[in-house]
Amino acid sequence: MRVVTLKNLLVNLDRLKDFDEVVDVRTPLEFAEDHIPGAINAPVLSNEERAIVGTMYKQVSPFEATRVGAAMVARNIALHLETTFADRPRNWRPLIYCWRGGKRSGSMTTWFNMIGWQARQLEGGYKSYRRATLDLLDALPKRFRYVALVGHTGSGKTRLLQALRAAGAQVLDLEGLAAHRGSLLGALPGEPQPSQKGFDSALVGVLRGFDVSRPVFVEAESRRIGSITLPESLLVTFHRGACVEVEASHDDRIAFLLQDYGHLFDEPAFFKQQLAKLIGLHSRERVMHWHRLIDEGARSALFAELIDLHYDPAYARSSGAHFTELEHATHVLFRPNDADSVEQARAILAQLNETAVATG
Repeated sequence: MRVVTLKNLLVNLDRLKDFDEVVDVRTPLEFAEDHIPGAINAPVLSNEERAIVGTMYKQVSPFEATRVGAAMVARNIALHLETTFADRPRNWRPLIYCWRGGKRSGSMTTWFNMIGWQARQLEGGYKSYRRATLDLLDALPKRFRYVALVGHTGSGKTRLLQALRAAGAQVLDLEGLAAHRGSLLGALPGEPQPSQKGFDSALVGVLRGFDVSRPVFVEAESRRIGSITLPESLLVTFHRGACVEVEASHDDRIAFLLQDYGHLFDEPAFFKQQLAKLIGLHSRERVMHWHRLIDEGARSALFAELIDLHYDPAYARSSGAHFTELEHATHVLFRPNDADSVEQARAILAQLNETAVATG
């Protein structure tokens, strides 16, 4: 009979698929920041309990902290056995992990095996998963051919990206993953951005699902999308890829901004605070004028001025700085406010295919 020891209860990250369920025993806060995709959270210490134990470790002694923490862990594991895992079958095979594959996951793994479940502990814990994620973020983006949608603010690049997806194209929606539109005014109402680690995990998940034989359409982005930083390997690769310059009429651009950014007028103080950050790029007098337009509810006039005086000049200064193939971009006209966006996307895909055939 094989003797089960702590050493042979450890397994590597590449064996994830061997298990029925992955259980993250870290605190809810740690789990919310990032976790292995598909894992469930069954914390053996709450957020508050972990803080108590950590404080005791520093201010009292490691022994006392371990003793008190062990009692907390035992009570929480007992509660999970009565609730979270009460319906798991006899042959259930869970993989357990904590921060670094230490005491928290080791405790639950030991108890589960004593019960009769074939539980195993992830060697290195979440930290091993995080290292693997960073390695993939360096390697995965380089495998694909990208087509970057570039163009002026308000031309509807994000809407075109969504239409391309609906038309069957392979799409990487970085702003969707980052929950931010990428500009000073780009925060989404009522939707916080993910943590950097959470974004990284989501990005790896999307990239792993792509077909390397097909192009990946992506919207032009700088290094940061709100609080999120894009991986260097992705930036370098898609900045060297093909470009599609999306063009829209001035009126269509204003109408588009009224749709996508009109909510800013519902919080005028916040809107003014964001525009005030432009002082330096623009005179205080000009920004104060924009504040008055907010007070007057002059939405179209404000967005027209932001397009003409801020966004377009900024695009003219920076458009050639990142994309090496911009001068060879395919120019497409897009009507972002029309209901036939998917049909427009299909026509653009056909145009790109014809261009590819013509250039051989």
